[in-house]
Amino acid sequence: MQSQPVTNLPADHAAAMPAYIERAHLIVQDLPMVSAWYQKMLGLAPLERSARGEMLGVAGRPLLTLTTEAAAAKAPRSAPGLFHTAFLVPDRQELGRWLAHAANNGVRLQGASDHLVSEAIYLADPEGNGIEIYRDRPRSEWRYEADGTVAMNTLPLDLQSLYDEAPREGWNGLADGTVIGHIHLQVSDIPQADAFFRHILGLDLMARYPGASFFASGKYHHHVAANIWNSRGAAKRQANMTGLSDYTIRFREADQLAAAIRKLDELHTPVREEGGIHRLTDPWGIGLHLAAPTA
Repeated sequence: MQSQPVTNLPADHAAAMPAYIERAHLIVQDLPMVSAWYQKMLGLAPLERSARGEMLGVAGRPLLTLTTEAAAAKAPRSAPGLFHTAFLVPDRQELGRWLAHAANNGVRLQGASDHLVSEAIYLADPEGNGIEIYRDRPRSEWRYEADGTVAMNTLPLDLQSLYDEAPREGWNGLADGTVIGHIHLQVSDIPQADAFFRHILGLDLMARYPGASFFASGKYHHHVAANIWNSRGAAKRQANMTGLSDYTIRFREADQLAAAIRKLDELHTPVREEGGIHRLTDPWGIGLHLAAPTA
C-alpha cells in the first residue's frame, strides 16, 4: 500500500519537514497476539493482511508493518535496532485521551517525561519493542541555542494532570493526523551515527545527550535518535532477529535524496531502487528505505 502525505499539517509539523519518518517494520514471533495488542491498546487499525504479516495505520495511512518468520530469533537487548517507535498525536488532548484509554485497559507504562519540546509517555509491546506516544509543544515555546541545536531535557511529566484533563468520551483509536514523529535507534557507535545521519543523509544535529545524538530535518527536535546505552560496540544486527527490520524516511525534496544516494554510492553502499524507494542496510544492520517525494 502506497502512503499518501498527511495533508493540512502546520508548516512546522514533524511530517511537513523536508525529510520525515513515514513508517516502520517490525519482525515479531507471535503475529496475531502482537497485532491484536497494537490494535486494542495502541489504537492502530488493520489496513492489509497477508500470510506473513499485517499493515496497521491511522485513517487509512500505513504506519507500522508487522511480519513474522519461522526462523525469527529473539534479538538480545544489546543488539542494534529499535529503542522505540514514537507516535506523534495531534495535541495534548489526544495524548490525554490515549492515556485514559491505556489506564482503563491496564496498559503498563514504563515512564513519562517532559522534554521541554514535547510531552511523552513510554511503554513496550508484548515482545519488548519500545514505544513512545507524544505530543509536541508549539515551536514558539522551544528554545534554540546559538549553534542551532534545540534545548531538550528529561523532566517528570504529571500524568495525573494529563489524565484529569482528558475527554471521557469513547475511545475510537488514535486520532486522524497521528504519524510516526521520530524513530529512536540503538547503534554501536555515536561518531559513526553522526557521520551517517549528518554527512550522508543530510540531517542536522539537533541535540546531544550522554551516549546519544538527535538528528532532524527542518529544525524539528528530532526525526531520528541514536544511542549506545545498551549497544555500545555491538556487532551488526542479524537479519533473522526480531525487532526493527527497517524504517522509511520520506524526502519532500528530490535534490536532498539524490545527494544522499550519491554519497552512499561513493562509499560503495549497496542500494536497490524499486518504485521510487531506495533500499539499503545501515552501518548497524538495520534496513533503511529512502523514499522519493510523492506526486
